Amino acid sequence: MSSPNHNSMCEAQDHVGRVHVGTAAPGCPVERSSTAPSAGKRIYRRTLSTLLVFAAAACGQAMSQAMTKGIMSPPANVRPPHLQNVGIEQHLNGQVPPDLVFVDDTGRTVKLGDYFGKKPLILNLVYYNCTMLCGEALAGLSGSMKMVKFNVGNEFDVITVSFNPSETPEIAAAKKQDYLKRYGRPGAASGWHFLTGSAESINALTKAVGFQYQYDPKLNQYAHATAIMVLTPQGRISRYFYGVDYPPKDLRLGLVEASQGKIGNAVDQVLLYCYHYDPATGKYGAIVNNILRLGAGLTVLLLGGLLFILWRLEKAAPPRRDWSHVVRSQK
Repeated sequence: MSSPNHNSMCEAQDHVGRVHVGTAAPGCPVERSSTAPSAGKRIYRRTLSTLLVFAAAACGQAMSQAMTKGIMSPPANVRPPHLQNVGIEQHLNGQVPPDLVFVDDTGRTVKLGDYFGKKPLILNLVYYNCTMLCGEALAGLSGSMKMVKFNVGNEFDVITVSFNPSETPEIAAAKKQDYLKRYGRPGAASGWHFLTGSAESINALTKAVGFQYQYDPKLNQYAHATAIMVLTPQGRISRYFYGVDYPPKDLRLGLVEASQGKIGNAVDQVLLYCYHYDPATGKYGAIVNNILRLGAGLTVLLLGGLLFILWRLEKAAPPRRDWSHVVRSQK
């Protein structure tokens, strides 16, 4: 991007997809007594109150996150003339053509399918001599990947492709060394691939993923949007994340989903139950109903465990002596 109009377009043009929205634990009675409550009952009541406070706080946070909306893109017919062909059209579950030929940063001819079949992938489209958004997008991606415990080259790979057919493998190699230093983890060189290619391969790839850009001959630069795409190991488009700053939580969840559970842990599965990807915003938002169900289930388990402990303590306690006959004899 080379002008403020380009920047604003890249921020506003997030998507053209459509969104399809899909749509208590019983209380435990407390026995009343005319005498002061026992220590076990006091613990029970205090724990129940604490759980209710935490449940209310979690629900409030989830609802506030679920109500957050992303920036909507203007229709193509109301965009400025020089930006009418700039944007990102979501092709979720679309197949990235595996037979497209490119050249990697070592000068070796490769096919995109050479990177398919093993790990989830991140695909981002830039051009290496861009002086504006492309550098910001690459810096944002490397910074977000540093915040995720998954390692490039181990749990996932990255494919960075230049959409400028005049750029060379030497330029790609220099750019790769720069961002490998920023990422700073060993082994990343084998998993982060910087590619260049012919106009035919570039056009086929950008069309397959819905990446729309426009060359400005007066400025000798490209107007384009910014986004990264998370691909399944088979090369299908799983998620789009927009802009130049990608939240590490979203990136991690996107990689876990794209891997079909082959990476990640039990905590990731719980988060995926509570959070759902929204194509309209390109982010993960809280599913309030699922959070409430999970909270209710945990509450029932905690209360059940507490009642069981109290019952065991009651059984282990020594039997109480009946002093009524002593009082009557003294009278």
